[in-house]
Amino acid sequence: MEFFEKVGETITAKGKDVADKAKDFAEIASLRSQISTCEEVMKKNYLEIGKLYYEQFKEAEVNDFAEQITAITNAKNGVEALEAKIKEIKGV
Repeated sequence: MEFFEKVGETITAKGKDVADKAKDFAEIASLRSQISTCEEVMKKNYLEIGKLYYEQFKEAEVNDFAEQITAITNAKNGVEALEAKIKEIKGV
């Protein structure tokens, strides 16, 4: 009888350990999800700040980000040219 009691106690203890680890795992997953959400908010707002900065200072003569502004302007012009080509191919 003592053998079965010890087996039962062992199973109960192991089950508790597994449940605790599962709970920890779920909590960590939830926290990581929250971190990801916070990082997405930061990324979105950094992007918005960059867009606003570009629009405000793209014509400025002196600018710490002149190289990046030129690259963005060139890319925008490239997108417009490519979209025009697509319209031409479609016959629009």
